[in-house]
Amino acid sequence: MTIRRLQEETRLSGAVVHGGLVYLAGQVADDTSLDVEGQTADILRQIDALLAEAGTDKSRLLSVQIFITDITQTAAMNRAWDAWMDPKAKPARATVEAKLVDPGWKLEITGVAAIP
Repeated sequence: MTIRRLQEETRLSGAVVHGGLVYLAGQVADDTSLDVEGQTADILRQIDALLAEAGTDKSRLLSVQIFITDITQTAAMNRAWDAWMDPKAKPARATVEAKLVDPGWKLEITGVAAIP
């Protein structure tokens, strides 16, 4: 089975495709001036692009992990998430409060999706 690496950078790939699955690296906002809801929407747009490049979409997400720097901001994050997510194709999801590498990042999202 082949391994395909998407959007390779110095230390990581934005996603890795193998065995009918796409593994997303932790995605963070490009614009750190945005609030939690804005950063979430920015990240979800990036995830849409990565999934499309891999040949799939958000309806095939299997699991998602969200790392948020301030758990009290979960409602703001969920507003963007709920506007984006297909309610008939919800993945398994975990949300954890965590300190991130860049203090401007308010959250980071990673996950795994199936490829049709």
